[in-house]
Amino acid sequence: MTVSSPSSWDLVLVPAALDSERPIIRPKAKIAARDYHLSGRYPIIDQSQNDIAGWTNSEDAVLPVTRPVIVFGDHSRTFKYVDHAFAAGADGTLILNPAKEFDPRFLYFACVGLEIPNRGYNRHYSLLKEMSVPRPPPAEQRAIADILSKVQEAIETEGQLVRVTRELKQAALRQLFTRGLRGEPQKETEIGPVPESWDLVPLSKAALLERGRFTHRPRNEPRFYGGNTPFVQTGDVVRSGGWVNNHTQTLNEEGVAISRVFPKGTILITIAANIGYSGILQFDSAAPDSLVGVTPSTDFDAAFLNYFLQTQRRRMDELAPRGTQKNINIQFLSPWLTPKPSFSEQREIAALLGTIDAKLAHHEARQKLLRELFRTVLHDLMTARRRVKTSGSFSTEEEKP
Repeated sequence: MTVSSPSSWDLVLVPAALDSERPIIRPKAKIAARDYHLSGRYPIIDQSQNDIAGWTNSEDAVLPVTRPVIVFGDHSRTFKYVDHAFAAGADGTLILNPAKEFDPRFLYFACVGLEIPNRGYNRHYSLLKEMSVPRPPPAEQRAIADILSKVQEAIETEGQLVRVTRELKQAALRQLFTRGLRGEPQKETEIGPVPESWDLVPLSKAALLERGRFTHRPRNEPRFYGGNTPFVQTGDVVRSGGWVNNHTQTLNEEGVAISRVFPKGTILITIAANIGYSGILQFDSAAPDSLVGVTPSTDFDAAFLNYFLQTQRRRMDELAPRGTQKNINIQFLSPWLTPKPSFSEQREIAALLGTIDAKLAHHEARQKLLRELFRTVLHDLMTARRRVKTSGSFSTEEEKP
């Protein structure tokens, strides 16, 4: 964000926005990552992306907060607004102490909007202290902070709904693939309890397994890339949530000629590095040799089979041969035992899980839109493209030059 301001606002360097006597608070002790606990009396806040990185019972490390502070990740470039007692993580955690003339929430949001160049794992405070933030009147600072806080709270609410829906999906997967939908007694099998009427068949009997064929990468064979054919890679499947809607590369005709193109509806399984992730293609796509295409037989519903494979990812990863890196192949997947209920029950199970997936996609999309809204509103308010009334509502006109 390039900072500008109306004539009534000052621009100040970040150090000038901090307390003149104690700009950076240095606690008596910091907690090393190896000493983080899963529970405790006091939260540990560090430079990671997590709001709370761990817990401690060490009172010597606790920083009592009488006025909110801003935790800055010197390596990670993260900012966190903290208004409660906490212990600081040891590595790269700087505690910035806002000056009295700054509303702490406003200064936090102003810092969030700064574009700090990424220097990898080097320290970044030397860059931050050369940057400027606006200094509106106190009432306007509070009004801006109120608006941005409301958007941030909405993002956090959607984030919580995403987490809850993911937990619901995991519980539903466990329940449906062990008990089914017909209230049948269970039987013990090689893959755990399943309803009595379900058969178990090798994956090779449930589907045709074909390995992708493209082995080149853009960095050493750029001539194959940039055409019109989608090229789905391992990361696209890992991030798909079970439905492959996106691709990060395309192939031209020369690339397609040396690859295998899978049709829409094929299940792709990752077999290198990130083992056992699966997703159904939503478009025709080429795929590299780090993916296996699974085309279900007429006895299997594709969505049902894909959901079952999602329940097997951790076990596949645990059983994968260990070399320089973990890899599996068609020989590994072919005998993988797969439950086979009636086709109608498969469809019903897939429909129930599909409803949960649709709910999850809805909340993820809302969270994404709210994040985009936050970035837009943050930019407009901090650059004074939009002004707010001190009541906390937007003004209807852009700031006049």
